[in-house]
Amino acid sequence: MDTNIKVFPRFQPFKVIIYIVCIFLAALSLFPFIIMIVNSTRSTPEIQGTAVSLIPSSYLARNYTILTSKDIFDPIRGFVNSIIISTGATLCSVYFSTLTAYAIVVYEWKARRGFFTFIMAIMMIPGVVVSIGFYKMVYAVGLANNFLPLIIPGIAAPAMVFFMRQYMIPALPLEIIQSARIDGAGEFYTFNKIALPIMKPAIATQGIMAFVGNWNNLFMPLILLTQKKMYTMPIMVSLLKGDIYKVEYGSVYLGLTLTVLPLFVVYFLLSKYIIAGIAVGSVKG
Repeated sequence: MDTNIKVFPRFQPFKVIIYIVCIFLAALSLFPFIIMIVNSTRSTPEIQGTAVSLIPSSYLARNYTILTSKDIFDPIRGFVNSIIISTGATLCSVYFSTLTAYAIVVYEWKARRGFFTFIMAIMMIPGVVVSIGFYKMVYAVGLANNFLPLIIPGIAAPAMVFFMRQYMIPALPLEIIQSARIDGAGEFYTFNKIALPIMKPAIATQGIMAFVGNWNNLFMPLILLTQKKMYTMPIMVSLLKGDIYKVEYGSVYLGLTLTVLPLFVVYFLLSKYIIAGIAVGSVKG
């Protein structure tokens, strides 16, 4: 009997359809970004003549000159301001959300279920609803044109608390916490040295998403920051307007590209943590 007969895998049309659909959706998702990058190399007449093109042009240097010649656009200052706000808000969100989830999971107290229900109810309230009251409060206490009102609210992130709790329930062995307490470890020491390292995949996932969300945030910084030296990159790009007769669309597209470029770099470098953290959290939840 010939044992060298090759067995070819059976053709599975359903899997082929799935792959085709996934490739199509991936291309559809990337298409706007490709158009944005290509348009940043084109001139305004080219964009007005043909808005959609996959062929780069030779006006990148000219668009950059126009972009940097505008008083409103200072890429270095915009990057620094955006990094300060995004990093500060992300650190607050990740640390205090994990700490809140830790208190809900580890401690036994009567109002624990009601407290978690309250957090879930807050998730149903749109942020725009409370923006007017928050705006008035910030100006009343004299914190306008300050980064703190954009960083400190990151402490309260209900969606992140929910994710951390769902991940922590199966991932954090309570026996380890009890052992640390028996050995005389303090609560914050136990949380910082034992719980946080175990939560690294979830922290990485939520940290990246929080950073991207804070980097792209335009609404609140636009109404709280009125001085040019405080502007973030999204504010600078939103104010990239020419005179009343002409708008340099090539420079606008270039400004958008410069704004999202750091997010591309961060995402591609850390995408494996996003995928792994979401997958593990969904399976364990």
